Amino acid sequence: MSDVSIPRSHEDGRPRGFAFVEMASAEAAQTAVDRFNGYELDGRALRVNEAGQPGPRARFDGGRPGPPGFRPRRKGSRRNVRARKRGF
Repeated sequence: MSDVSIPRSHEDGRPRGFAFVEMASAEAAQTAVDRFNGYELDGRALRVNEAGQPGPRARFDGGRPGPPGFRPRRKGSRRNVRARKRGF
């Protein structure tokens, strides 16, 4: 075992219920998965697996495309917008 990280809640600082363990070798990691997956600790079964790659993060708009034909408003003062409209 090389490193252990236990994420904590931002609200109260308590552990969130899972941890990340970095192992020294792939063989040691597989041995730990085989040995401790399903192991019962204090009446609860542990789930041990190899971490995968993180998935894509959600975009700021929740990943939903805007309505068809939607164009964002132009930036700038109202005076500039009016001038652009008049000055074809």
